[in-house]
Amino acid sequence: MSTQQTGTKTRGFASMSSEKQREIARKGGRAAHERGTAHEFTTDEARAAGRKGGEAVSANRSHMATIGRMGGKSSAGRRAMPHQGESSPPPQTDGQTGLNQQNASAPDGPNPPQPE
Repeated sequence: MSTQQTGTKTRGFASMSSEKQREIARKGGRAAHERGTAHEFTTDEARAAGRKGGEAVSANRSHMATIGRMGGKSSAGRRAMPHQGESSPPPQTDGQTGLNQQNASAPDGPNPPQPE
């Protein structure tokens, strides 16, 4: 008794090219809409699905930490770059009084009178 290979590499949806898969899926979607059996989310269903997905993702604390770190690096990079049309970034303040750090000790503004 000999065992034969079934040749699964040449059969099924997964063995087709991506173009062929899209063509078949497109036909199926059109047919479902024509028959009226295609599912269309209501606003409440979409909201519930989004909430469920968000809960599943946020349960993975290390994943959330990683994406939070990526967001922080991204926003820090934007702060470091000068705005369009500017040659240098805006002056930084001391955080308490709002004074420019370069001129915080100057009593009369950026160009105090010089002693003679």
